[in-house]
Amino acid sequence: MADWQEPGAHEVADGIFRVPLPLPMDGLRAVNVYAVTHGSAVTMIDAGWAVEESRTQLEQSLKRIDLGLADVDRFLVTHVHRDHYTQAVAVRKEFGTRVSLGIGEKGTIDILNDGRPDGPAQLGLLRRFGAAEMVAELTAAWSGQTDPSVWEPPTDWIEDGQELPVGDRSLLAVHTPGHTRGHLVFADLAHGLLFAGDHVLPHITPSIGFEAAVAASPLADYLRSLAAVRAMPDLRLLPAHGPVTESVHARVDELLAHHEDRLAASLAAVEAGAVTPYEVAKALGWTRRNRSFADLDAGNRMLAVCETAAHLLVLVAQDRARRSTVDGVDHFAA
Repeated sequence: MADWQEPGAHEVADGIFRVPLPLPMDGLRAVNVYAVTHGSAVTMIDAGWAVEESRTQLEQSLKRIDLGLADVDRFLVTHVHRDHYTQAVAVRKEFGTRVSLGIGEKGTIDILNDGRPDGPAQLGLLRRFGAAEMVAELTAAWSGQTDPSVWEPPTDWIEDGQELPVGDRSLLAVHTPGHTRGHLVFADLAHGLLFAGDHVLPHITPSIGFEAAVAASPLADYLRSLAAVRAMPDLRLLPAHGPVTESVHARVDELLAHHEDRLAASLAAVEAGAVTPYEVAKALGWTRRNRSFADLDAGNRMLAVCETAAHLLVLVAQDRARRSTVDGVDHFAA
């Protein structure tokens, strides 16, 4: 089977090309953006990370289908994370390209345009989750990383349920919060396709709630969003990371089962004596390889603690656990 990260413009449906772009990180190595051609123009679903290597690869890939960046009429962006949004802003500065983003991302865009001088919101949450000892290390790692110039607001905001004409196609924007508050998927119902962004990924489980404007219960949002997509007709999955697969429903079922397993494991850790989200996170295995918490890098330990807290909050909502606050730290009991 071909590597999904192989550069190029890979046709996945009539007039639709999957374009993998490189990412400057050790974990995920590429992000899929999709070129939807119509006449002499092209609409892009997502944009990539605004780094030189990604820009060059996008130009070369579009050239393979006799198009260039000047031919892009619009970026439809699934969510605000930098590997999806920032290159759209960079291209707009040069070509005036229209950039559209879900209205639910406005809170995060507003915060990011203030420069986020103290690092991500998750640093403050770590104290509440019993992981104060992690804050100093992460604050140093994140200092000065946010550049407001790549987080300019979009040209326009997309509403849930909005119909978006792309040539002779019509894409339905569906609000799917969880990964971020304003995440959208774009459904081409007439042709049986779902541009899924990071909402449904074929091989990995999307992170939950890693954003500047954090939701009250991101996992609860995500589970509802999965159920909403499961209630739609089964579509072909065009994900942001990984290969195209044939059934959205099949993967949604796997993701729902995964999170039920994580809820059960989190509850078992509480029953065994773990009290704070930090303590529970240290008792769980992580990634598909079931790595120990201590083996994760600092950024992934932060994500692990925050996602554990999200699972514990769902357990509370299900009356399977209860929460109390002791000296500003969340405590959980079965």
